[in-house]
Amino acid sequence: MILIGDRLIPYETISFIDSIADIDHTLPNSTLVFNYDENLVLFTRKNHVNCAVVVNSIKEAIYCNALNSKYIICDKKLAKSIQKIAENYMFDSKVLAIIEDDDEIEKIALSEIDGVIYSYLLNK
Repeated sequence: MILIGDRLIPYETISFIDSIADIDHTLPNSTLVFNYDENLVLFTRKNHVNCAVVVNSIKEAIYCNALNSKYIICDKKLAKSIQKIAENYMFDSKVLAIIEDDDEIEKIALSEIDGVIYSYLLNK
């Protein structure tokens, strides 16, 4: 299970962005995190940049996987639906449910979601 943002587990550098221009202000080799935006997803794919995309629908998740997003981030309820689709279609992207604290890890694990990301990393 992937745990991004946990105080006990080292994790990759995350840089939240809102636009292509914001990329200039990120650390090299960090994973770019952004709310679903067609232009940003296309840009990261074209430039072979790791990205994690916050989605609000199954359709957005399908596009993110098809365009090589490393992670698909969503709320816990949507994560269950996306994970089922990801397993059926053998997504390369990993599904991450947004959590507030480590008390939620067990429930997410029992739902067989790929991993979690702490909400504080998604605050701009």
